[in-house]
Amino acid sequence: MLNYKAPQKDALFVMNELLGFEQHYQELGFDDASPDMVEAIFAEAAKFSENVLAPINASGDEEGCKWENTVVTTPTGFKEAYQTYVDGGWPSMTHPEEFGGQNLPYSLATVIAEWFSGANHSWAMYPGLSQGCMETLKAHGTPEQQKMFLHNLVSGKWTGTMCLTESHCGSDLGMLKCKAVPNDDGTYSLTGTKIFISAGEHDLSENIVHIVIARLPDAPSGTRGISLFVVPKFNVGPNGEKLERNAVSCGSIEHKMGIKASATCVINFDGAKGYLVGPENRGLNCMFTFMNTARIGTGLEGLSASEAAFQGALTYAKDRLQFRAMDGVKNPNGPADPIIVHPDVRRMLLTQKALAEGCRALAVYAMKLVDISHHSKDEAKRQQAEAKLAFLTPIVKAFLTETAQEATSYGMQVYGGHGFIKEWGMEQLARDTRICTMYEGTTGIQAIDLLARKVAGSNGELLKGFMQEVKEYCVSVRGKSQFNAWSNAIDTHLDEWAQLTGEIMKRAANKPEELGAASVDYLMYSGYVTVGYFWLKMAVTAQQKLDEGTTDVDFYQAKIHTAKFYFDRMLSRTRSLVAAMASGSDNLMSISEEQFKVG
Repeated sequence: MLNYKAPQKDALFVMNELLGFEQHYQELGFDDASPDMVEAIFAEAAKFSENVLAPINASGDEEGCKWENTVVTTPTGFKEAYQTYVDGGWPSMTHPEEFGGQNLPYSLATVIAEWFSGANHSWAMYPGLSQGCMETLKAHGTPEQQKMFLHNLVSGKWTGTMCLTESHCGSDLGMLKCKAVPNDDGTYSLTGTKIFISAGEHDLSENIVHIVIARLPDAPSGTRGISLFVVPKFNVGPNGEKLERNAVSCGSIEHKMGIKASATCVINFDGAKGYLVGPENRGLNCMFTFMNTARIGTGLEGLSASEAAFQGALTYAKDRLQFRAMDGVKNPNGPADPIIVHPDVRRMLLTQKALAEGCRALAVYAMKLVDISHHSKDEAKRQQAEAKLAFLTPIVKAFLTETAQEATSYGMQVYGGHGFIKEWGMEQLARDTRICTMYEGTTGIQAIDLLARKVAGSNGELLKGFMQEVKEYCVSVRGKSQFNAWSNAIDTHLDEWAQLTGEIMKRAANKPEELGAASVDYLMYSGYVTVGYFWLKMAVTAQQKLDEGTTDVDFYQAKIHTAKFYFDRMLSRTRSLVAAMASGSDNLMSISEEQFKVG
């Protein structure tokens, strides 16, 4: 079993030393988020992750969820863990006091969300979906709807979901068939079936509030005819009273490769009462509030898996004795040396470490942008943060989850044959994490979002805005540290990034499929360069701490060593990505459909 430990120290390093969160919180007026308070919250979140969630992770996977006559029962201990979560006030952290919240920053709650997922991915999905539901109602709900739903959602008494997918349309939401018919009292009757609804039915909360997309009778076809509705499992009175059962039921749950303790449901709406959220036929626009929150959250799931895989592999590599070191005996009192002495094991461990810590820096930076976009009183700063966040969100979602596949695979590999055995927990981690590249928009969809919508759609302005920040930092440290070679490497990649973008856009002007052909390689290239930027910043920051005479020498030297590994061995992955992008679309599209056959 994995012995998960919340990475408090690294999170505090990124927040306080790398990204200046103490000043950040002061500028936004979060007086309660003082350094002492942040550390106290982190300590309690770590205890909850390590002592409550982690112990029921493997057993939850083994037991799974049970469905019988529309009722879903979660594994042993899940309900009690959720009540502990509610009693601790965790659901209400980031929400306004008027709804019973604590008015703390988004970033603070999201950092610890990584730990909850790292300790128990399946369990963390239940409250995780509620956050997006609440954000959607806060942004687009009427005052009456907010009064009906938000207090109970914020307290954790109720939970929320997002209902998008139907069996005939996965990510192509313009094909949806779920119908919403107006009632005489201003409500709507929704009829249709949604699939793959995470936490769509369970026994953790008293009510479940579904955010649903559906089509009105006179709606135009395609995505222009999508409207958004809030539909509760139990009907709700004007002051949030739970009333009679609504016509919402769970038709079944899926039998999955991983996250088996998270109920993935078929939800049937049989004339269920719902309430229109936002304008008619503008549901997809409103839904992006939920979807963007969920995409960052999914990226964090990838990050949490990379961290958990590294923790498990590191512990095993230090304990497992196999063979002798190539340069001489390291463990003379034992029959063999620990496998951490072997170069290939170190390659895998350092890859995990570089990905987990580099991606954490990127993720927390994105969280900082969310804080600014929501709470800054400076309109220019808010718009700048929103632009950078729009650009980075598909990278956070896709790069962090794609690299998690590598990190969890290495977790199994370090264990050797034991990694394939359930008792060690590594194969569960790999199974649970595999879904992260698929839901909330596949890697391919995120890549098209980045290249076609964000970069091409803004005529390159969103890319330029982020690149300017990176270039300015590279200039600021040039000649001031021993890391000039790394700074120059990032600067060179920025120029190449701009050149590649221009070349792809030029080809796509005559051949639009060039965007799709280059998109995933483009996103991964963007991810490696962006994480390289943060590794440069972490190395410079670590050296400054060493120069100041810190007593925690190992921690900061490890940052510099890991940065060296990243620049020497991982940033070079961009070379193959450049070659793939330059090859164009012909090698993908010239083969006919008839030639795609077996035998």
